Amino acid sequence: MRKIMMLLLIIASVAGCAVGPDYTRPTIDTPKSFLYEPKETANTADGIWWKQFNDPVLDQLIAEALLNNKNAKIAAANVEQAAGLLMSTRSYLFPQVSYSGTGERQYLSRNTTVGALSRNPYTTFQVFSGASWEIDLWGRIRRLTEAARAQLLATQEARRGVILTLVSEVASSYIQLRALDEQLVIARTTLATYGESVRLFELQYKYGQVSQMTVEQAKSQYETAAAAIPQLESQIIQTENALCVLLGRNPGKISRGRSLTGLDLPAIPAGLPSQLLERRPDILQAEQNLVAANAQIGAAKALYFPSISLTGALGTSSEQLKDLFKGASGTYSYGGSIVGPIFTAGNIRGQVKQAEAVQQAALLAYQLAIQNAFADSENALAARQKLEEQLSSEQKRAAAYKEYSRLAWLQYNEGYAPYLNVLYAQTQLFPAELSVVQTRAAMFSALVNVYKAMGGGWVMEADKMTTTKK
Repeated sequence: MRKIMMLLLIIASVAGCAVGPDYTRPTIDTPKSFLYEPKETANTADGIWWKQFNDPVLDQLIAEALLNNKNAKIAAANVEQAAGLLMSTRSYLFPQVSYSGTGERQYLSRNTTVGALSRNPYTTFQVFSGASWEIDLWGRIRRLTEAARAQLLATQEARRGVILTLVSEVASSYIQLRALDEQLVIARTTLATYGESVRLFELQYKYGQVSQMTVEQAKSQYETAAAAIPQLESQIIQTENALCVLLGRNPGKISRGRSLTGLDLPAIPAGLPSQLLERRPDILQAEQNLVAANAQIGAAKALYFPSISLTGALGTSSEQLKDLFKGASGTYSYGGSIVGPIFTAGNIRGQVKQAEAVQQAALLAYQLAIQNAFADSENALAARQKLEEQLSSEQKRAAAYKEYSRLAWLQYNEGYAPYLNVLYAQTQLFPAELSVVQTRAAMFSALVNVYKAMGGGWVMEADKMTTTKK
């Protein structure tokens, strides 16, 4: 017993070690600040930012998407799969206990020695419980468990990445839908105005007041506006169907809330570039992939060392079923084994080199994910700022063309200018009004992309909304 206790103490002391490198987060060179971050920001990165639009319909659509989106459900299933892998990998740290039972009747050849000496035929019954345990002296199983745990965390971050993208896509698609609705209103209003002009010019042409050229010019304007309407209607249908897929529905109609001009503009979230390391799911996922790859190096290096296993069995054996559980039928066995490599022709070294190469690739992928995150954030902040400037200019341009069109009509009606001036003014006004709406939608979408690029605690809040309350 003393020898057994000493052996267990030695095993316990050695089992605290694990070969291979322990993970430490790489040093990252992060910018001190964002170049295009505005002076006025708000601490909104940890809240449900889309409620700042003050559109209950948008809130409902996002909530529905978080509950029913198929990609989110696939990501959740992947998390369950990774959790199962961790459970099965970790189980080998503990003894494995099993049971077995057999019943057999056998007839032996009488021409053999055993057959001549044995009762023939004969029956045996056996019931055994067994246990086996691979002693993880070198940490191979612990490294594999570490890798599986990191893979689980990476899968969880991948799921949060799906949620981040999902919320952003629903918000951006809804904004685009409301922009198309507003553009369609402009196109139909313009079409009605042009239609009235065509009707008046046809009457004037009938009585010889204008030439046929003027009538045809008016008709060309009318058909330009008419051609824009089915194009916008087609885009609305496609956007609605895309939203339905995000919501987990079959294609169909989408409810509307506030108009694009009626939506409130959310505040710019505050944050530093260094905070992206903890905010963005894709960065956290890349880091956990690096942790897993690092642990696999240790698991590969542990193959250089011997594997020690303990086995044991306890049971009963009898020729009569009624005697199977009597004291004299008891039997047991126990033992141990040690297996180690002597010559593998580079097999283990090849596995180590492969694991090290995977770790280097994971490290570069982690660094690349961080650089992409910085670029995404800068691009989103810059796009929001520049689109705001662009919107201001386009609104002034549209207002100028509107006034130009009014003045051209006055001069034309007074006979001071040809209809060509009116035609030019109206031809420029229609696309200018459409462009204002499109740029406003792009500015809203750029702000959505700022929240997407910078991540934050809002992803955790959205994550909570993916399951119904019981």
